[in-house]
Amino acid sequence: MKLFNYLYYNLGHGYINTFRGLSKEVWWLALVTLINRAGTMVIPFLSLYLTTNLEFSLDNVAWIMTAFGLGSIAGSWIGGKLTDMIGYYKVMVFSLLLSGLLFIGFQFLNTFTSICIGIFILMTVADMFRPAMFVALSAYSKLENKTRSVTLIRLAINLGFSAGPAIGGLIITTMSYGGLFWVDGITCMIAAIVLLNVLHPKKAKILDMEINPNPKSAYKDKPFLIFFFAMVIFGVVFLQFLSTLPYFYKEGVGLSEFEIGLLMALNGILIFVFEMPLIKWLEQKGYTKVGLMIFGLLLTTVSYLFLMYNTLIVLIVVSMIIVTFGEMIVFPFSNAFSLKRSKRGLQGEYMALYSIAFSISHVFAHNLGFQMIDSLGFDNTWILMVILGCIGLVLLILLKKFMKSKSETQ
Repeated sequence: MKLFNYLYYNLGHGYINTFRGLSKEVWWLALVTLINRAGTMVIPFLSLYLTTNLEFSLDNVAWIMTAFGLGSIAGSWIGGKLTDMIGYYKVMVFSLLLSGLLFIGFQFLNTFTSICIGIFILMTVADMFRPAMFVALSAYSKLENKTRSVTLIRLAINLGFSAGPAIGGLIITTMSYGGLFWVDGITCMIAAIVLLNVLHPKKAKILDMEINPNPKSAYKDKPFLIFFFAMVIFGVVFLQFLSTLPYFYKEGVGLSEFEIGLLMALNGILIFVFEMPLIKWLEQKGYTKVGLMIFGLLLTTVSYLFLMYNTLIVLIVVSMIIVTFGEMIVFPFSNAFSLKRSKRGLQGEYMALYSIAFSISHVFAHNLGFQMIDSLGFDNTWILMVILGCIGLVLLILLKKFMKSKSETQ
């Protein structure tokens, strides 16, 4: 009850105050992210595009989504290396410009092999942006503002995501899937132009760019590796939201593309309204980052239990609300945990590994989800997601105990 009273007060009286203290560079980075994300309406509809428009089998779609994930791994790793070598600014500009062109070209691919190769190359280039953006975010943020800065970026992502699927569903209904690829490509290039004009190194102010003279390897940091595997599992569970859930909403529940867009837009709207006040409230309560991740993953896991009652639309909506609150908690605090931990070594390497956790999830999540649905049906797939979520919870609990025994900050 105290939480809801706090959220009500912030929404009614002090919502703007939750954004105070963030640097103008973080706000510009959020704008670039908003422009970029508003156009990424292809991704939620990719599985539908492949099955409906190109008439691929679920088995083919599963392998295409695996290529999607492999490209994401390659892009995150390359992006981290390049960020440590040439800096985050150049990597972000290159990624946005080239991925814009690749999005436009992707619509002209129509064979299984060409689409697998095309999605791999596209995601390699597009996901070079992620580790570079995280390092930029850290550089533009004061230590005490990093979690809220991450939350602002997520707010921009989800504000774009709330508009993107709804507009995307409308475009598909009135025009065709081809228009989505043009919008994706153009918005990527617009984001690059904005970035060039507002975050050029000669204009942007660096607030935190501490370089460790004796960097430790992220690959030898035991707590971070436990965290890494927990995030892989969380990613597998959560990323069903981007592939199998839209398919489930259409085939299992009977929703139209436009209705699917509206349901997924609910996710972005909830995040826009509640996430920043929620994060500020949780920070003031003094909970550990690992403890909050445990709670967020628990919510995400529980949300899948509601999907087994697919004849009740209200429970489908409740599931979306629960997974959204889980997402609101896990992503900002896991990101903040990574940023803080990255001070031990090369930031690009740490943030690349954090990004790779979700890239690996992309490799397995979509393929596993579609293969399970094809062979065992929807309900058994959701049960598997619950089991995986429980394994992730065990890893995070082990991480919490390990760090407590080593007297490390959580």
